[in-house]
Order: sequence, then C-alpha cells, then structure tokens
Amino acid sequence: MSATTLDLWRRHLGTVPPEVLTRTDLTTLILADNDLTSLPPALAHLTALRTLDLGHNALSELPAWLGALTGMDGCLYVHDNRLTRLPASLGALTRLRYLNAGENPLRELPDTLGRMTGLLELRVREAELTRLPESVGALTRLRELHLGANRLTDLPPALAGLRALRLLDLRDNALTALPPALARLPRLRHLDLRGNRLTTLPPWTRSLKALEKLDLRWNPCEIPAGMAEELEAGGCFVLT
Repeated sequence: MSATTLDLWRRHLGTVPPEVLTRTDLTTLILADNDLTSLPPALAHLTALRTLDLGHNALSELPAWLGALTGMDGCLYVHDNRLTRLPASLGALTRLRYLNAGENPLRELPDTLGRMTGLLELRVREAELTRLPESVGALTRLRELHLGANRLTDLPPALAGLRALRLLDLRDNALTALPPALARLPRLRHLDLRGNRLTTLPPWTRSLKALEKLDLRWNPCEIPAGMAEELEAGGCFVLT
C-alpha cells in the first residue's frame, strides 16, 4: 500500500483520530465503517486527497467544507449513512470521477450537481429521490448512472445531454412512461427498467442503435408487434 494511502476501514473509531488530521500528504483516506457521526473541520486541510471513503457510517449531514477538496479526481464514497441532503458545495468538485451517495434517505440532489463535470459514474441507489435536477444534463462525460430503488415517477428532458452514457439503471422506481430524452443517448448500451409501471415501449426505442440489453421484467408492459424481434436483430438482448 502506498505511503500516501491510509486505510482505517472498520476500526469502529467513533471519531477521526487527531493524527489523521496532520497527514496533509494523503491522497487516499478510507474511513468507512467507523461509526462516525460527524467530521472534524481540519479534514479540509487534506488538500492532496484524491479519494475519500466515508461510506457505512452514521453521518446525518456532510459539511460544506468538503467542496474545498477540489483536488479530488478519484472517488467520493458517502453511501450508507443518514444523509437527507448533499451540500451544494459538492459542485466545486469538478474533477471528481466517481460519486456514490446511495443508501441514504435523500429526497433530491443539489442543483449544483451539474457542475461536477468530471463525473464518469454516479450512484444514488436505494435512496428516496422523487426528482432529478435539470442540471444533470450537464454531466456530458457520465458513462454510468445508477438510480435504482428510488421514487422517481419521471425524468427531466435534460437527460438528453448525457451523450456519453452507456448504462442507465432505473430499476424499482415508479415510472409509467419513458421520456423521449432517452432517444437522444447514442451510446446507451444497457437500460435497466425492472420493477416499474411501464405499460408500453415507445416507437423511438428502435433509435437506440447502441443498445445491447433492455430489461423490462416486472412491468405490466406490452411490446408493440415486431419491436422485440427488431431490437434483437440489431444486437439488443430484451428481457420481459
């Protein structure tokens, strides 16, 4: 392990040890599964950090100073906490490539999400999202978007801006129809729609030429005559 990586996973520390706060050389800090309920402001001085793992703790909020860690170009894990919101300051992490904020009671994501233009993968599974901000369309480098097990009933038209998206996970939401914005995702390969309320597939589904897997299981969905065969002839595996 690199000298600039500090792995304190599952130590049940309760608090961040004072000696960690002096390690301004750290590029990776793993504090997962430590029963943390708060974070000391001095962590903001660890400006060399590229990856920070705060998953599997008991944090009810994230401090605004996280936005000061603008050098982070790796991963930020804040999943499996007690977060009801994410601070707007996260929008300052424009170089971050991976964000996992799932398994939190989040109702919405901040509008500043669209400023995180370095994101390649965004995971917000098993939350309580009822909407996505329009700014999500500015994430033009995003390749994977995982939104399974939320409360989404529709998706914003801005989703059409995700031109690099390869995987879209919408499993176990409350969608009754697919928005036309999805027709404008030229690189979409995997579309997971399991466990929604879809009743039919729109004709424009045929325009998803890169699609390799379409999962429609556990929907009351009728596929128009010949569409499944046409999709499979084009190389898409359709599950119903």
